[in-house]
Amino acid sequence: MSVGAPRGLASSGQKPIAEILHPLSAAEEPLSPGPDVTEDVGGDKEAVLTNGTPVETSSPASASSLLNRLQLDDDLEADGLDLYVSTETRDLFVTVDDPKKHVSTMETYITYRVSAKTTRIEFDLPEYCVRRRYQDFDWLRIKLEDSQPTHLIPPLPEKFVMKGVVDRFSEEFVETRMKALDKFLKRVADHPVLSFNPHLNAFLTAKDLNKRQGLALLTKVGESVKHVAGGYKLRARPAEFCAMGEYLDTFNQKLGTIDRIAQRIIKEQSEYLTELREYGTLYSSWAASEEELQRPLEGVASSVATCASALEDLSENMSQDCLPVLREYVLYIESMKNVLRKRDQSQAEYEGRLEAAVLRRQEDRTPMPVEVEKCQDRLECFNADLKADWERWQSNKRQDFKQLLTGMADQNINHYEKCQAGWESLITLLQDKQTDDKSGETN
Repeated sequence: MSVGAPRGLASSGQKPIAEILHPLSAAEEPLSPGPDVTEDVGGDKEAVLTNGTPVETSSPASASSLLNRLQLDDDLEADGLDLYVSTETRDLFVTVDDPKKHVSTMETYITYRVSAKTTRIEFDLPEYCVRRRYQDFDWLRIKLEDSQPTHLIPPLPEKFVMKGVVDRFSEEFVETRMKALDKFLKRVADHPVLSFNPHLNAFLTAKDLNKRQGLALLTKVGESVKHVAGGYKLRARPAEFCAMGEYLDTFNQKLGTIDRIAQRIIKEQSEYLTELREYGTLYSSWAASEEELQRPLEGVASSVATCASALEDLSENMSQDCLPVLREYVLYIESMKNVLRKRDQSQAEYEGRLEAAVLRRQEDRTPMPVEVEKCQDRLECFNADLKADWERWQSNKRQDFKQLLTGMADQNINHYEKCQAGWESLITLLQDKQTDDKSGETN
């Protein structure tokens, strides 16, 4: 193998999942930084019948929002067909739901039901149902990151929350975290390499996870990436990976600004909602002391109450639907930057070993060491896997943000339609009152 001419390796993330029997079973792919073992995962199995993955549907709030939704359908479908695994070819379905609170003398925590349905031969049963807590998901992510250093591992929602600000046992917080954990596990299960990781198998099937001992998984690739040639400075990152880093920095800055403004808007909406409710109550109390103006004043109070209810729904949707997506992609950016750093370390290791080998060869004409070729192979695999995961992440991002923005449009349209309907009902009431007054004067 020629060290100076890098080979083009097929990325382990580019094949449809239906064509992959196992990351190491394809003989035509000599190198892959995917799962390094094919050994079965032990552990007690708990089989419980579960429903299929739920499909959520939502209807637009108006004809205009329906038109906007339909105009985006073609783009969403195109993104979905590019890199997403279709339902027909997918052979592993996972769901996270049914949160339950557990109280003991030592601690209080939440567990979630993790259901899996599969036709893969690596699983002994077609269906599994286990309960997992947040630290189990965190264990899975750490294991994936250690054993698959060349791949982008989806982020988990942040573990720690500010005490006194967010109640981590509140229904809203638990619901938001459950959705984030469900999205994390679905992204892993849909990945053509991560989904075959034996740690995922254990997470989905083992009744009790032995997180201290872990699995006997070979992590030679990860260890070699961690221990880089001492003090060697990377010559130059390839232009395509430089562009990735610059994009991530810009995207992170934009998301951070949007997140700060969105949180400020929610805070101001909360303060305005308090004032609005007090404002409506004043009209109700005024109506009790004004017999002639009772109906109009009660109408104003009703219109204000309608606006307050619409604003509350809008603010709640923004907190539960918008902010989690923004935060997820901020964390996603950190994960992608971490993979880029590992890629740079792999390149630095290869360049350092190559330079040392060239110097030795000039001195005593020794052949090129095998370690140099192995370093080049790892770097090529790193590049191929990172490119494939980058494309998959970009497709994820386009679909997620199109759905987010469409939902925001629907929610705002619905909000203003409710407010408009509330005030229009007041106009009708005032017109009826004016007609009644004129009739009374005539009589």
